[in-house]
Amino acid sequence: MKIVAHRGYSGKYPELSPIAVDKALELPIHGVEIDVRLTRDGHTVVHHDATLDRTSTMRGAVSKMDWAEIKNAEIGGPEFPGQHPMLLDEVLERFQDPAHRDKHLFIETKHSALRGSEIDEQVILRLRYAGLHEDPRMHIISFNHSAMRTLRRLAPETDRFYLRREWERRLNPRDFLLSRPTGLGMSLLRAKLRPGDIGAKGLPTYLWTVNDADDIAWAAERGVKIVATDEPEVALRALEER
Repeated sequence: MKIVAHRGYSGKYPELSPIAVDKALELPIHGVEIDVRLTRDGHTVVHHDATLDRTSTMRGAVSKMDWAEIKNAEIGGPEFPGQHPMLLDEVLERFQDPAHRDKHLFIETKHSALRGSEIDEQVILRLRYAGLHEDPRMHIISFNHSAMRTLRRLAPETDRFYLRREWERRLNPRDFLLSRPTGLGMSLLRAKLRPGDIGAKGLPTYLWTVNDADDIAWAAERGVKIVATDEPEVALRALEER
């Protein structure tokens, strides 16, 4: 089973900060997961929430602010001063470094109702600009079937994981797909309730967010291929002990 650091090493460092990504890349793990959104002026910024409120010194919606404003937000707090949001390009530069040639990147696209698939288009554009659009280490993940279809049309060679939403286990019990992803994601809760969904459709399973050592071992025993965790060192120890 492969370990992916969720939002960088977010269990120990500020989520999606430069230090969280860099510290995750130092570990002997499979890769790193990040989230991306579009700023008002069209930049692809590494950030999870729709607003900056929870994780930074600034307030406001990412989609209503320009990159020139967002880049000055402090996201490290007093323990990690000098940490600011990054652009996707800055993360991709790290994966162009030969020191990280064995690391994989999982990019979750966060969508705005008003801008549709623009975030997916921009991610593919940034990957092409970096020369990484055909790199098997690059994976795009999304809760959106429309994103899966857009990504398949623009970059069919790029790995695509569809992340099932929690309501789907009730309203879509047969796991009917509206797109053609190359992998399927599920929460730990869904996996515990429906372990038969692991490996469904013959596709690899991406499981989030697994921070407990016993749950890591449970997932490995049931054939989960990729596990996203805030605590990659806990996951490493759990697999070593197993």
